[in-house]
Amino acid sequence: MENDPELNGKYLGTISKDFVVVAETLREASYQVRKRNISKYPIFVFSRTQVPVGSNFLAKEELALEWNINASYLEDFMQRQLVLEDRAEDFKAAYKDPDEFCCLFVVDGEFQNFVFIPYPED
Repeated sequence: MENDPELNGKYLGTISKDFVVVAETLREASYQVRKRNISKYPIFVFSRTQVPVGSNFLAKEELALEWNINASYLEDFMQRQLVLEDRAEDFKAAYKDPDEFCCLFVVDGEFQNFVFIPYPED
């Protein structure tokens, strides 16, 4: 579950540009998901087109972003079989501190991958 080199080269620039705009909103949403015991593992889906994973959270048109952002969490990914039950422990082990890193699931056509991106320092 390391950050994929293809992801770094092809997507990280545009993702980072949008992430800076919404980082504090995502940090707060992650905190609320954990505080309300919805899940210990929030995931934000970044996609260029709308995808049926998670709940629509931030539409790219509303904030002049390149990516739509949906809010989800590990248990939803398991129900959709995007994370298989026998790989859930691997996911949890790879999951980084949600107070410091945001877990993104990047979807662009056939490309799908997880990336952990650090929140900007205050």
